[in-house]
Amino acid sequence: MEGGTPTSHREAENMGSGSKRGGWITFPFIIGTAAGLTVAGSGLMGNMIIVYFIREFNIKSINAAQIATVVNGCHNLFPIIAAIIADSFFGSFYVALVSSCVSLLGTVILALTAIIKSLRPHPCNDGSDQCKSPSEFQYAVLYVGMALAALGFGGTRFTTGALGANQFDKPEHQGIFFNWFFFTWYFGSVVALTGLVYVQDSVSWALGFGICSVLNMLAIVIFLLGYRFYRPENNQRGCAFLDLARVLVASLRKWKSQLSSRTEDYYRSQAGTVLVLHDATPGKRLRFFNRAALITDGDLQSDGSIEKPWTLCTVQQVEDFKKVIRILPLWVSNIFISTPIGIQGSLTVLQALAMDRSLGSHFKIPAGSISVVILLSTSIFLTLVDRVLWPGWKKLTGKSPTPLQRIGLGHVLNVLSMTVSALVESKRLKIAHRHRLQEQSNPVVPMSVLWLFPQLVLVGIGETFHFPGQVAFFYQQLPHSLRSTSTAMISMIIGIGFFSSTAIIDQVRRSTDWLPDDINYGKAEYMSLWRGCSANYFEDDEKPGEEVLERKSCCGYFDWADEESVEGRRNEEDVEGYKVEIMEL
Repeated sequence: MEGGTPTSHREAENMGSGSKRGGWITFPFIIGTAAGLTVAGSGLMGNMIIVYFIREFNIKSINAAQIATVVNGCHNLFPIIAAIIADSFFGSFYVALVSSCVSLLGTVILALTAIIKSLRPHPCNDGSDQCKSPSEFQYAVLYVGMALAALGFGGTRFTTGALGANQFDKPEHQGIFFNWFFFTWYFGSVVALTGLVYVQDSVSWALGFGICSVLNMLAIVIFLLGYRFYRPENNQRGCAFLDLARVLVASLRKWKSQLSSRTEDYYRSQAGTVLVLHDATPGKRLRFFNRAALITDGDLQSDGSIEKPWTLCTVQQVEDFKKVIRILPLWVSNIFISTPIGIQGSLTVLQALAMDRSLGSHFKIPAGSISVVILLSTSIFLTLVDRVLWPGWKKLTGKSPTPLQRIGLGHVLNVLSMTVSALVESKRLKIAHRHRLQEQSNPVVPMSVLWLFPQLVLVGIGETFHFPGQVAFFYQQLPHSLRSTSTAMISMIIGIGFFSSTAIIDQVRRSTDWLPDDINYGKAEYMSLWRGCSANYFEDDEKPGEEVLERKSCCGYFDWADEESVEGRRNEEDVEGYKVEIMEL
């Protein structure tokens, strides 16, 4: 594996000192934890929310779908809350540990509902309209178990990734880790949505949930076994998000103040650290916010400390705030690629239902399992990218691709998948019209469902590039105090994208005739073309002969230094034209 490359200077010091903290020695523990939690979480969430509720709890399909929306929303949005808690108070390790224990408790409760008959209503006879609804107590147990599982798995989803990336110094090693982290995520989902779902449907729900509980417990054990190898996390100095808010408030309060060109007019020290600046002022980009660090009358006490935290901030806090502002345009733009993917997932299931899903004379592909093609292709290509493509790229160009280049390539592939989707749907409608299938109820177009595979494979390959690229980009660009939040931002993108896709489909149904109840009467290929047009990405400018690639956005720049220059400044940070050395007291 590429992770076998020589360790960085900081990693070598850890090894040489006998502490063996950080580096690739932690890799098996982090990935083993992620594997166990991914298989357990996907096996629990992927099949039970609707199928288990309908079959075992006699919940109506519409109500089950509404519950599924709420649970999936929590599962995708709670990681950002867990990341904020990790960055502001307790660190990634303790948040991941507590969250995995919470998910274990929820999984065990759900397993008990499948084992103990009194925790679920009497089974409903097939075709009967008089099904007994769950009691209030049975509802309470079910919802508590579901809530704990969703919150727990959501809390561990990216805090484990942040903890793993914190073990490395080189951006290249961090990128390799994120590739394997996403490979584990996707491949674990494939295993869960095939093997575990089969056990739940064909053997018993109790056995399926029991396996999820055992995997969750094993993940906790593996996580704790690696504790002595993990790097100690820096003690948090208050809430990082409060620091960002202080910069904004202080800037607005001093909006009439004139900026100074003198270094000594800006506040540069904070409790616990000393910042040594060399002949420079705060950065010229987004200069308005420099006012937050501008020293004015009444800002300092007699001992040089800040009189009012909401009127004066350090230069470092201002620069950290600027990093967050610069990242927002790219983060928002990625919602425009996540939303079309969500729409495509919904429409692909409808297309599969209207196509020939037979493979041979005895097997038929379940329409709901068609998304496994995306997960499987992503898992395969993540391995190929890490072992073949990126090493080949580095041999040809002399450097590794930047996260922005990976994100751009992923977006191109997703646009291509939308185009292929439009062509396939156009062909499917032509066949339906030719056979006059619109005149039949629930018709099956004589066209193999395998025609959908190319577009799904392209989506999977696209996710190979842009999802790990986004996580690596956010992790490397955001301040160190927001490392857990940076990895969880992708989950928020996914959650918002899927909610947006639901709203867009609803609006399209109201405003056009593209998506009727019978898609053989519709124009779903128009939706595919529209999705392709909405998936845009930023253009970058690479200056020949320079070591820095600057990516322009609508309000800032992202600066990328090559690996050698990053290697040479482990304990330094370049801040807009001057160097800041951080010395712990």
